[in-house]
Amino acid sequence: MVYITDWNDYQRAVLDLYSGAPQQTRFVTKYRHCDGALVLKVTDDRTCLKYRTDQAQDLKRWERLTRALARVMANRPEEEEQEEPGR
Repeated sequence: MVYITDWNDYQRAVLDLYSGAPQQTRFVTKYRHCDGALVLKVTDDRTCLKYRTDQAQDLKRWERLTRALARVMANRPEEEEQEEPGR
């Protein structure tokens, strides 16, 4: 499997894939403790997009992508990200 190495390219491709086939698209997250690697996979059975990271900073990116997908899946308009109080 080929992994996408740039996060912005991965995020854009995921949102495009979901908008093209919302009923068939699946999002899978896997963490391998022995490797310390987080693997993200989005597929619609024809196209498979994968991203692998071992950087802690990518967890925030993953969290934002998950929220964006949840908003799209719930048919809610995109909102501006707000910082949490105290951060």
